[in-house]
Amino acid sequence: MNLIFFRFYLTKAEFCGLTLRDIDLENKVLNIDHQLQRTSDMRLIVESTKTNAGTRKIPMTDDVVRCFQGIIEDREPPRYEKVIGGYTGFLFVDKDCNPLVAMHWEHRFNHMVKRYNDIYRVQMPNITPHVCRHTYCSNMAKSGMNPKTLQYLMGHSDIGVTLNTYTHLGLEDATDELKRMEELAEARKELEKTKEEKPVSQKMFRAI
Repeated sequence: MNLIFFRFYLTKAEFCGLTLRDIDLENKVLNIDHQLQRTSDMRLIVESTKTNAGTRKIPMTDDVVRCFQGIIEDREPPRYEKVIGGYTGFLFVDKDCNPLVAMHWEHRFNHMVKRYNDIYRVQMPNITPHVCRHTYCSNMAKSGMNPKTLQYLMGHSDIGVTLNTYTHLGLEDATDELKRMEELAEARKELEKTKEEKPVSQKMFRAI
């Protein structure tokens, strides 16, 4: 499940295109400037990101850094590092040294959900890599992340995509936001009363 955690930012093709050189553990930065695709005739190709906005550097939290550290440590060096479009050292490869593509991850997700549902009575709904990206964006929007920051992280060229396609906010979200604004207004009123009653001074903050 740790794998899913840092997968949220990326498209499937960006994730599959990750190489060892794209992961800067020291500076906690993930470099995204290309994506891996498999064509209809089964050729593997590397392309630039869909838009200029897709080329970005993503800061990594400590949890994400630890995830990558574990994956890199567990990565068994392939018999040879395949070069595709000038890129090599792909993070995830199969037994034939070919980098994994989107289809592989979709199958892995299906297998994970099936195993879970075979064991537990409460069933898990269908989950895909894209659903994870969608959910991440919606959750960050609901948490109050700056829309421009969220647009950058997701690599959207148009903020309208960020706001309209991925952030499905409803009545409950609107109610919570209005309540939050009311509480903020009440807090400001109390602060104004305090200022009127007694000026704030440094003495108030001295330890007794």
